[in-house]
Amino acid sequence: MASKLIVQRGLVIILNIGELIGEATEYDKKEILEVKDPRSWCKSVSAFANGLGGSLIFGIEDDTDILVGLEDFKHDSEEISRIIRDRMDPIPSFVLRFHTEGDKHLIILDVHPGTETPYYYVGKNDRTAYHRVGNSSVPCDAAKLRELALRGSGKTFDSLPSKYDFDKMSFTKLISVYYQRTKKEFKDTDFVSFGLVDENGCLTNAGALLADECPIRQSRVFCTRWNGLTKSSGLQDAFDDAEYSGSLISLLQESLAFVMRNSKKGWLKAPDRRIELPDFPERSVTEGIVNALIHRNYMELGSEVHIDLFDDRLEIYSPGGMFDGINVQDRDLLNIPSRRRNPIIADVFSRLDYMERRGSGFRKIVEDYQHQHNYTEDKAPVFISQYDAFFLTLKSLNYPLGDNQGDNQRDNRGEAELISDITTRAKLVKSAIRQNPRISINEIAQQLNISRKQAERAIDFLRKQNELGREGNKRSGQWIVYD
Repeated sequence: MASKLIVQRGLVIILNIGELIGEATEYDKKEILEVKDPRSWCKSVSAFANGLGGSLIFGIEDDTDILVGLEDFKHDSEEISRIIRDRMDPIPSFVLRFHTEGDKHLIILDVHPGTETPYYYVGKNDRTAYHRVGNSSVPCDAAKLRELALRGSGKTFDSLPSKYDFDKMSFTKLISVYYQRTKKEFKDTDFVSFGLVDENGCLTNAGALLADECPIRQSRVFCTRWNGLTKSSGLQDAFDDAEYSGSLISLLQESLAFVMRNSKKGWLKAPDRRIELPDFPERSVTEGIVNALIHRNYMELGSEVHIDLFDDRLEIYSPGGMFDGINVQDRDLLNIPSRRRNPIIADVFSRLDYMERRGSGFRKIVEDYQHQHNYTEDKAPVFISQYDAFFLTLKSLNYPLGDNQGDNQRDNRGEAELISDITTRAKLVKSAIRQNPRISINEIAQQLNISRKQAERAIDFLRKQNELGREGNKRSGQWIVYD
């Protein structure tokens, strides 16, 4: 973070917020300690404890970063400790420290990531847990609360015992693919050692997801090959579509086959070899689908993975954002640490050699694109996440079409990329509105780190697609999402 140059009373004060808060990736600033309205800052305490931790700095103007200081910082620190003890349940781990610039005194509240999630703010008439969405602390919905409760219990969704009888399930796909890829026999004891059956003999959710006839309804993949650049490009909206259910291994194989069937693979003759020119590198597609199946949030009922092919791109959507709550677009894709929402499923896929334990899926996708013959920087894969959604866009390496298709095809490239950006941004806007139907356009723009005009275009796009409506006036109304 860059230093902020501030002039006060003729003195130049250089305040480096990055050095001030240390290595925290999340932080909030408060000009004063609001004792009468503790929710205004306690919601950040809740969100930090429910996420990766963070820091609150008291004594800095939020909008300008101007250092104003606290009049009685020692008393304020005592009030912060008292309010956290009285208003937070459970009480998170935190540290208070002081910082002085000239005659200005600041308080820095470092909140550590919690192990007893969810952490609630307890008001007079309510009890609310918060989490981070962009730079804001927002109330957790039911799905997020379930995920936090699981994390607080030290368990994951895939490790929980399911309601299905192991003796009534078959695993022929898992057993056959395991032998194909490892040349080893799948033993009965492997069901327990792999975590598909618990120590009491109950089928876990991981086991149910890998059964031939998977009974977990939300474990499905919807695939569509659209006609054109959007989902409504002409009289014939789609060329091909399919809905897949069953074992996660079957979902992977059938989804990959759908993409390969609906994309082209050209080639170029070289003096000593033939150069393959696929629309989408198969390894990148495989990694993208594997990530969508393994890391998705299976506690979001009524949801499924979507794979949409357009003339110029392939989009993969999976329910649930990054497990650590950070937006992937704000991270270095080649150096993202491995944090797994479903570690048992991930371990099985690792044993099948569909992925690596050290979590290098993003790197594989990026590097596979870079190694393609017709790769250019504008064709780089795009990763975007929200708190409840993950999007991967793989751009067609053969779009626009070659010289023999005419110059007018190449001229459409800018338009195609513009449409791709709008549709991806519209999905993120829709996700933000689901979280807060009363959110303003300015708040959407700030949350997604886009301009107001870009937010307005995305909203207009959703309205034209009949996916978004509005009721009430601008000040007191709310958005309506149509599915």
